[in-house]
Amino acid sequence: MSFKENLLKKIAIDRTAQKVLNSIGPVGGQLRIDKQRMRSLLETAAFEFRHVRDLDLYIQTDGHGKGRILVLDNDLTIYDTSIEDVAMRKSPTVKEMISIKNAIRILNDRDVVVSKKEQSLKTVQSLCIAGLDLGFEPVDIQALAAEGIASLENGYPEGVMESMDLFAELLGYSPPPKSLRISHCRIRGVLQRLETGKTKFGPMVVYSRVRNRLTLVERQLNPRDSKDLAYMKETVAQAADVSGKDSRVFKYLAATVLKSGRVSLPG
Repeated sequence: MSFKENLLKKIAIDRTAQKVLNSIGPVGGQLRIDKQRMRSLLETAAFEFRHVRDLDLYIQTDGHGKGRILVLDNDLTIYDTSIEDVAMRKSPTVKEMISIKNAIRILNDRDVVVSKKEQSLKTVQSLCIAGLDLGFEPVDIQALAAEGIASLENGYPEGVMESMDLFAELLGYSPPPKSLRISHCRIRGVLQRLETGKTKFGPMVVYSRVRNRLTLVERQLNPRDSKDLAYMKETVAQAADVSGKDSRVFKYLAATVLKSGRVSLPG
């Protein structure tokens, strides 16, 4: 796959993982794990599916009968033991429970549990991304900018927003705080949380889907400052009537990536 395809794949993996994270709840609680999306991550990470007793197991073996075994339930526990041992601990038969030794193992699984819930999800997410080649050359970044510019010139909002997402991933840009959101605009920028507890947002890129205009706001704004909020709205409104600025925004983003000196996106 090309660098762009791998980067889009990473973005899709991260978004899927976030949706699974939002669905994680306590055992017996009202929230239920999003099994469909979790299955897709496990398949991407090359876990092998086994249905044992009443358990859905996903396995990465080391070739000796042991390895990572994730039980797909609301707890998302990853075990480091055998399939038989997991089955006995999670879904024991009456005969197995009669044994005092087994009963102790069933009641206390800390010796074989690697992780649960969020940490298990993070492990699977990392394994998914580890299979992607996220190294890039200057020509790859320049090509992303060229595609974004072409989408702008052709009035193709989906292409512009895809290009914005790709650069946001490369630069660590985030969506804006709620107070800085503008209707019908896609905004991505640097979100900085200060030790004082305050937040700063910027530089940022703002795309008006209605007007097909792309604006760069280089200033850092305080989401709680009324003057900064007014400045944001005024800047975007003025940019809607200015021609010739849009293509320079993608060139700025490309230059910022290349200036960083990085040659690969971390997983």
